[in-house]
Amino acid sequence: MDTKTVIKIAIDHLMELRGHAFDILTISKPHRFPTAVNLTKLISKLSPMVGNLIEFSSVEFLNTFDEFKEFGTWKRQDPGFPDAIFDGFIKPTPGFEIKAWFPLATEITARFKDSQNHFLKDQTYVATLAWLPEHVIYGKPHIIDVVIVSGASVAKARDDHYHNPPHYLVVEPEDTTQRTINLQQTNTNGYKFQGSVSQLRAAKKLVDSWGKDASIYKPTPKYQMQMRQLLERYKYRLDTNFAKMDRIAHEGIEVFKTRVLGTNYRGMTVAEWSKLLFKGTESEIASALSTHLNIKEVGDP
Repeated sequence: MDTKTVIKIAIDHLMELRGHAFDILTISKPHRFPTAVNLTKLISKLSPMVGNLIEFSSVEFLNTFDEFKEFGTWKRQDPGFPDAIFDGFIKPTPGFEIKAWFPLATEITARFKDSQNHFLKDQTYVATLAWLPEHVIYGKPHIIDVVIVSGASVAKARDDHYHNPPHYLVVEPEDTTQRTINLQQTNTNGYKFQGSVSQLRAAKKLVDSWGKDASIYKPTPKYQMQMRQLLERYKYRLDTNFAKMDRIAHEGIEVFKTRVLGTNYRGMTVAEWSKLLFKGTESEIASALSTHLNIKEVGDP
């Protein structure tokens, strides 16, 4: 068995999680409308914890299949990249970065900052699992949908989307391979130009002097030296919002987002639930909870 085979088998099994409810946490059904309204305001705060539990459970799920046992076991790395690796005799080591998305939130908040250079052997894939409680605001975490794409494609989409020298630079980490593992750097960063108008003109001339392909992102040492010239000569600001997966315009992820938000879930689409719970009036929320989840005001029949 080789890396590609291990990843293909794992992808097939992870896709089986669509419609699966993880028995890792249960939110009790609220029996009074005021409690239900309060719960709609708090449910998103559970997302980080549930996301971590889903990551753990996904690794445990993969280890239930006999195909892998002869060659190794799936292991969660915390901290470390990717979240799950196949610990065994298969080289390069197969792995998955697992992202849990709570789609009642405004966007996929997970970030993806690892360099394209990390994925040259196509050994790491990104699995995003969209989840909601079984009954929108209560029940076990229920996997609505799953998308799995190569890490290489995500890193390239990110860099192509953001990189626009001299206005915006994507910069690779320095070579840290001689450091101990915990001090090695693999993350790219984004920088926004902050200089004056005249400085921007000068920066553009410098970029133009590098040739017609100067604006095409490359994670190569030569190209990165050119990016560092810009950073050294002109004022740039580190972009703290860089690499959010919701903003990188990856085709597969965008299709997945549209599909999830359009999914009919307990009588309404996910997008309709999101709009209702975060922007609706109490009377509108009460009507939907009564109609679709059988949660009513005290005293209602």
